[in-house]
Amino acid sequence: MATLLRKIGLIRLHDRDTEDPKHHHQGSLKGTKGNQKNSNTKHCNTSNETNNILSTPEIKARRFDVSGKDKPAVKPDKPSKDAKEKEQTGGGKAPSGSVMPPPAANRQHCTQVRTRRLMKELQEIRRLGDSFITVELADDNLFDWNVKLHQVDKDSALWQDMKETNTEYILLNVTFPDNFPFSPPFMRVLTPRLENGYVLDGGAICMELLTPRGWSSAYTVEAVMRQFAASLVKGQGRICRKAGKSKKSFSRKEAEATFKSLVKTHEKYGWVSPPVSDG
Repeated sequence: MATLLRKIGLIRLHDRDTEDPKHHHQGSLKGTKGNQKNSNTKHCNTSNETNNILSTPEIKARRFDVSGKDKPAVKPDKPSKDAKEKEQTGGGKAPSGSVMPPPAANRQHCTQVRTRRLMKELQEIRRLGDSFITVELADDNLFDWNVKLHQVDKDSALWQDMKETNTEYILLNVTFPDNFPFSPPFMRVLTPRLENGYVLDGGAICMELLTPRGWSSAYTVEAVMRQFAASLVKGQGRICRKAGKSKKSFSRKEAEATFKSLVKTHEKYGWVSPPVSDG
């Protein structure tokens, strides 16, 4: 008898597994349509809930328990530690498969890049030893340079002013931001007090290549200084000789405010290029 039941069970199992899918589908719809609909709906909802839970940053950052034990529930209104760090550092979503390094590592990497670049440029300037510019570190700070511009166009009125006033050089201060050379340095004139030549209040310099939009990491300090020397002559820069005003020193705070203002103005109205006929 037991053998007969097993045979019947096997036959029934065989019939069910080899049943026509269309016939099975039609048969299942009769009388069980509502049950299947509820079952499918429940299954989809469960799947969506699982996907939503797995997509949260709190769960992504965790290691799943192999034993199947649930982790403590995380309150949805409490931001994760990673979210707080991203919000504080302004970091965006990392690309798939990549790991965003901590802010400290980013700063260290930027400092290394900046240091290598400035050391290379400083050595190159000193190796050339020409009479165009010389560089001194302000307070032995590699990221803060005092640059002496010894020459401008000898046919210019500015060069004549330098001779008449016994001005050996135009002194500029150049400071390099943390993400240099990918961002431009801030450059301003210290002495003498200049008029025109695209030198503005506080000693700020109106040059597009010193702005984030006009800057390129390929520019060297020497190239920037040559461009500045050319713009001084192009803008008809002169040494101020007015009584009282010529003795007033340029201010860094004033220079920074002036430069910020001129960048906003040029971003709104654009930068005007001189005619080709002017060189």
